[in-house]
Amino acid sequence: MENVKERLEAFLRFQIYSENFEFQVLETVQNSNYERQLLSYIGNENDEIRAYLFIPKNQKIIGSVLVHHQHNGERHWGKSEAAGIVGDPWMYFCPALAEKGIACLAPDSICFEDRRTNQKGTEATANEMDDWIQHYNQMCYRLLKGKRLMNKVIADSSQALSLLCHLNLSSPENVGILGHSYGGNTVLFHSPFDDRIKFSCSSGAVCSFANKFENGTGIEMAEVIPDFSIQFDVPDLIEAVGDRKFLIVAACGDQYSKDAKSIYETLLNRQLNNDQNPSVFLKEFDGGHALTKERFDYIIKWFVNNFKESSSCELKR
Repeated sequence: MENVKERLEAFLRFQIYSENFEFQVLETVQNSNYERQLLSYIGNENDEIRAYLFIPKNQKIIGSVLVHHQHNGERHWGKSEAAGIVGDPWMYFCPALAEKGIACLAPDSICFEDRRTNQKGTEATANEMDDWIQHYNQMCYRLLKGKRLMNKVIADSSQALSLLCHLNLSSPENVGILGHSYGGNTVLFHSPFDDRIKFSCSSGAVCSFANKFENGTGIEMAEVIPDFSIQFDVPDLIEAVGDRKFLIVAACGDQYSKDAKSIYETLLNRQLNNDQNPSVFLKEFDGGHALTKERFDYIIKWFVNNFKESSSCELKR
């Protein structure tokens, strides 16, 4: 009998890119703790993708993390928010991780910031509906052609991970992926199918489709995958990650992680019943959907501690 990962792979048909490829450095900014580079490369649809690369300085690099930005209805902010240039300070993961010795790459997702079809950069459009419509069209056009927006999102994510891995900034055993909300969805759908990812953190995104349907919770456009919820749900995605570590960050008042605790308990029981070492973890906080300093600090610390522990285990071997 096929296991859940094999069934998901057959259904979703994601293309995971592992090849090396060329990129350009468009800009370099020096900080006392890290170097920030603006990179440009070509995606699988001959589309330009821009990303910020953070390289720690003056200390040993202990790991690498692919950081996916949030949505928040602000499509004019993508990589620049994760890079700490604009937006919510509790989304500034790249500089915070780099200051702890972790290399980071933060790309624009399709339809955000420099990948909008109607306007580039971090300035909002005069009519905010213009950004929504171009995103909606990207979903609809694909569906009409028998394709899915999520397949493009994951193709882009895996390509970004390839860039980060081929830079060889850290041990391949210390490679992670991180995202909140929209970015957390990308983590959920990418992590099961890419064994290069050893540590995953999905914040504000672990909620079953069944729960969303019951409570009238909105569905993000890339999550619109025809027939997916007939055969699968979010717990299947996390189960398919296997023995690689997966952190669920949730808040009790967040509709987008409303049943995260129930999902975690189900998965933990499955692992324990199968004599597996627990590899799924939950940290639940008070509050709503937006990240807080407490959650932000916890996520940073989780990656630092796991990378240090992994490095220590390698040295012992």
